[in-house]
Amino acid sequence: MKSPTQELSYKDAGVDIDAGDMLVETIKPYVKRTHRPECLGNIGGFGALFEVPLDRYQKPVLVSGTDGVGTKLKLAQMLDDHSTIGIDLVAMCVNDILAQGAEPLYFLDYYATGKLNTDIAATVIKGIAKGCEISAMALIGGETAEMPGMYDEEDYDLAGFCVGIVEKDRIISGNTIAPGDKIIALASSGPHSNGFSLIRKILQISSAPLDMPIAGTTLSKALIAPTRIYVKPVLQLIQQLGVKGIAHITGGGITGNLNRILPPDTKASVELDSWELPEVFKWLAQNGNINHTEMFKTFNCGIGMMLVVNANDAEHAVNILNNAGEQAWIAGIINPLSDGQPLVELNG
Repeated sequence: MKSPTQELSYKDAGVDIDAGDMLVETIKPYVKRTHRPECLGNIGGFGALFEVPLDRYQKPVLVSGTDGVGTKLKLAQMLDDHSTIGIDLVAMCVNDILAQGAEPLYFLDYYATGKLNTDIAATVIKGIAKGCEISAMALIGGETAEMPGMYDEEDYDLAGFCVGIVEKDRIISGNTIAPGDKIIALASSGPHSNGFSLIRKILQISSAPLDMPIAGTTLSKALIAPTRIYVKPVLQLIQQLGVKGIAHITGGGITGNLNRILPPDTKASVELDSWELPEVFKWLAQNGNINHTEMFKTFNCGIGMMLVVNANDAEHAVNILNNAGEQAWIAGIINPLSDGQPLVELNG
């Protein structure tokens, strides 16, 4: 067994503790802007402390969610644009817990890389903080891991975890959905954070220039656009009207997510002529030679969230959402389910 000829340090093995400490100092101002009154302590502790707001909830139920952004990270790294991928991370988590009517409380992130680039990491975490601000949620903690040999150089991966709260008797489960109820769609900002393995395959096959113009922007900007966060307008709607069900349209598309909230013996009938497929999805379908069924089970196709409300409340709900800055419309209806029929039917 050979002995080293010089003293070794952690930095010699590829882990720079000083860089990690510098990152913590850099992100503190962004993190501070997300804090809520319930936050106890400061960033840097071994655990994150958050006081449950019992003054506003009688029978609180905590709702948690965790997610990543998948291979959209590869596109961000290829474009060297890390400014909004953190928003994606927050959105994928908070939109999930919002589907049960939860108010997001706090968020933690996990950033893993082969070699820590503090500029890139700070840009990513600044995006995470921005997503938390949009969600009115505290970025209460996180972890940065430098793992040489596990990741190539400055490649990185992201994961997030959020906790929200909902009154027990106001949990949105979809159980009260019934035939005649209307389906409201909320527009997406693009592909969000789903289907990017297929998107990257299409880019490779088509050899399309990423700066090519599409729908008033470029292909790269249309694809990298951050996932829309629906928290504030949807919580506002929940407070003003009864919402029976909420589906976050993520992996699996419309057909693979709307069916998750339907009670037995009901089906969702979605009218495809109620909206126009955004140009970026038309481009993906054409250049990937993707059939209709595959498009709607892979991509959100322009709809990031779908809500089910009482038919009498539908127009009012659309007005509330549109006045809150969303693009909302009635996209379908709940019907009785007959044997052999799909749970989600796409008409048109």
